Amino acid sequence: MAQSSEPTYYSLLGLHPSASVIDIRRAYRQLSKRYHPDTTELPAAVATAKFQQLNEAYATLSHPERRLSYDLKIGYSRFGVIQSPADLNHPVSRSHDFSKSAYLDASDRPLSSGEIFALFMLVLTFVGCLLLAIAIGLTRGDTALQTHLEQPNLSVQQNSELRIENSEF
Repeated sequence: MAQSSEPTYYSLLGLHPSASVIDIRRAYRQLSKRYHPDTTELPAAVATAKFQQLNEAYATLSHPERRLSYDLKIGYSRFGVIQSPADLNHPVSRSHDFSKSAYLDASDRPLSSGEIFALFMLVLTFVGCLLLAIAIGLTRGDTALQTHLEQPNLSVQQNSELRIENSEF
């Protein structure tokens, strides 16, 4: 990272350059409440300057293209570079908390209570429909089958009656 006397946007927000979008938003909201000129106990000039710095930092870091160019400017790269471990006899431990990442796959996180409720309702509806279909099949199945079989017989009888009536004329 480039060393300068001016703090980086990440240090203004109290974050590491690898912070997620959610972490950036959370830090900005907390600090903006602290430094907003209307809500702070700091002198108005100091609060306004701090608040403007926070707004500038958030505007840059919340926009993906601006953040990428800013990261390149300060010398931070998001792309991991493969490096050999310092001691080849000891494996490198990878302890990264993926629960804090903004880009979680649906299978990498627990279901929320709303999602669990929606799944429960789907299963309940499916089982209810299945039971209803079975109940209708058991109670009306014979009746429906008999009605369906009797109708062709009626049409045969009606056709023969029509033939008889036509032959009488």
